[in-house]
Amino acid sequence: MIPDLHDPALAARLQHLLDNKTKPRGALGRLEALALRIGLILGTEAPALTAPQLLVCAADHGLAARGVSAYPSDVTWQMVENFLAGGAAVSVLARQHGIALTVADCGVRHDFAPRPGLVVRKAAHGTADAAHGPAMTAEQCTAAIGHGRAIVQALPGNALLLGEMGIGNTSAAALLLARLAGCDIADCTGAGTGLDAAGIVRKTEVLRAVLARHADIYAPLDVLAAMGGLEIATLVGAVLQAAEERRVIVVDGFITTAAVLVALALEPAVVQRCVFSHRSGERGHARMLDHLGAEPLLDLGLRLGEGSGAALAWPLLVSACAVLRDMASFEAAGVSRGSEGG
Repeated sequence: MIPDLHDPALAARLQHLLDNKTKPRGALGRLEALALRIGLILGTEAPALTAPQLLVCAADHGLAARGVSAYPSDVTWQMVENFLAGGAAVSVLARQHGIALTVADCGVRHDFAPRPGLVVRKAAHGTADAAHGPAMTAEQCTAAIGHGRAIVQALPGNALLLGEMGIGNTSAAALLLARLAGCDIADCTGAGTGLDAAGIVRKTEVLRAVLARHADIYAPLDVLAAMGGLEIATLVGAVLQAAEERRVIVVDGFITTAAVLVALALEPAVVQRCVFSHRSGERGHARMLDHLGAEPLLDLGLRLGEGSGAALAWPLLVSACAVLRDMASFEAAGVSRGSEGG
């Protein structure tokens, strides 16, 4: 069981440090709350983020054959090649910010040549069509979760940024949100890779049929196996492992938040280790964040995935730690305090 991070004494010390920096109390706004959160996750009054790791989990989805995406399934493996070649948005952003990028083939219907930065952990060659039956067997789902744990165990550092790639995976995330949070599927379903209004209507009808096909399934792992994706299951394992290791978990968009939603249903304390990087432009993401009680750092209308929002938010985490650790106090700087009375 992942322990609760509730530590009133440490929280009080962190708040005292922040309140006594050379600034009006609370003047750095939500950056102060972020600093306090990171301090609590790492269990220290002088947090330092070391060797950040961005893990992009990729897999194919059987449901994609039903036209739930504007792009063909081949884009999944083609984008993995783009990640590895350094040409994708997340590759550029990770490189800019000094974040190590690992791409995990969790179930892509393609065989990749071995190379640095790629780990192959296929629990299956893509999921089955969830409209016909379970997307994964229970064994495949369990294996994928185990793969996520093993990948994180092998990575250094104390911060894990989450990313994903998989044509059709906004459908899987929408299904998980609808079933686990009790939302209507129409409120969970968006444009994904760029569907028009008619395409969104068709996608919603397909997903409603999937929910009806699995109407009697409600246990979190059973829901994940029936309607999720191999990359989402791998990310669930990664989240659970990172939480156990008390790493800072930087959540990206709709799909990675869906993995946190499942992990939360299994281990409620995981959300205490999470920093939610942004609110995406995908329709269901705001609803999912509200369900988790999460306040994201950014709202830029992003809907790319890949971990791009997590990478964009990363400098805010670095700055929050620097302020808490390095900014002078009134006493140390010899600066007079204000009365803060008006």
